[in-house]
Amino acid sequence: MRTSLQQRFRAWIAAPAYPWVTGGALTIGAVTELIAFPGSVTTTVGVLVSSVLLMWRRSFPPIAMLTVAAGLLGFAGDVNLYVSIMASGLIGCYTLGRNRVLHPAVTVAGGALGALCVNLVHINTWSRMDLPVPALWEKGSLSLFAESFLLTVVIFGAVMMGDAVRSREETRNERNLVHAQLIAMERQQAAEAERAAIARELHDIVSHSVSMIAVQAESATYTTPGLTPEARDGFQQIAGTARSSMAELRRLLGVLRTSQGDTALTAPQPTLDHLAELVDQHRAVGGAADLLVTGERVPLPAAWELSAYRITQEALTNARKHAPGARTVVEIDYGADRLLTLRIHDDGPGPGSAGTGHGLTGMRERAALVGGRLSAGAGPDGGFLVKAELPWGAR
Repeated sequence: MRTSLQQRFRAWIAAPAYPWVTGGALTIGAVTELIAFPGSVTTTVGVLVSSVLLMWRRSFPPIAMLTVAAGLLGFAGDVNLYVSIMASGLIGCYTLGRNRVLHPAVTVAGGALGALCVNLVHINTWSRMDLPVPALWEKGSLSLFAESFLLTVVIFGAVMMGDAVRSREETRNERNLVHAQLIAMERQQAAEAERAAIARELHDIVSHSVSMIAVQAESATYTTPGLTPEARDGFQQIAGTARSSMAELRRLLGVLRTSQGDTALTAPQPTLDHLAELVDQHRAVGGAADLLVTGERVPLPAAWELSAYRITQEALTNARKHAPGARTVVEIDYGADRLLTLRIHDDGPGPGSAGTGHGLTGMRERAALVGGRLSAGAGPDGGFLVKAELPWGAR
């Protein structure tokens, strides 16, 4: 029962309408709260903006930075903390950590700086309200910054919670991938065991019987008296057919007894024809992906086929690692000007930690190896885009 409720809850959170429903509900709550407890213009704008922007937090996670900034601005405009500001700020910080828009340390540092600015504005407000506010250099003045300390702790907790969820999902996806590979290995081993059993049966039964037929037909031509020339030729044909069958059986036994390890060195390199399988593997570990092919399929040189396959493979790996749950579109264009164009685009948070590392360097080297070029960065509609252009002949 508990597992079923958890699955339903996760499915509801993963639904496309979830950010719109929660953002809309929070906006309605914010409006209700402002009507009941009117604030300044700054507070009103901050409360409404921080709530409304949450509707787009999944399609464009960096917008959560504006949500948190608007919430802090609204809190700075009034010494009273609205519940809607607190809720939208927590969700915004969680979104920043969940999608790793920035490094968690940078996000927390920025939030702490914003909290300090809000605290300083409040200290100035308390002074104008004739409240007993000690000077910053007097004893007990550190207590004035309890507000910024508390806000920093809350921001830290929300960001770390989002980052922990992201890390757990990445671990789960990697575990699913390893599990799928283990199952494939077990199936391969079971198939090899079955092939070995078939080889033994063929050798012990069929091969023995066929060899006996060849021997008996060969000897019958010498041991059977009174054979006509036609009958002698018939026995010889039977013996020849049996020997030919034996040769075929030996070749078949050689294939059945060859293990995967023996054929690994002679296995063909992956080509563009294997991209559908690559996309299916991406879907099997929780990723959403589509494959779009334009132009007429043209057999390319082996180096071009392998480079294009490896670039797509690395781009999908990066999408799983840096944009978990994002939809990825793999586009292949066999251009009429003998130019192969690859576009791997996801709708994730966009450039971040995905823009560094050895993966992109390796992809650029593969493209340069065949005289092409590769670019990677923010897509025109957000997300992350890897584009490779591989010329494969005279243009």
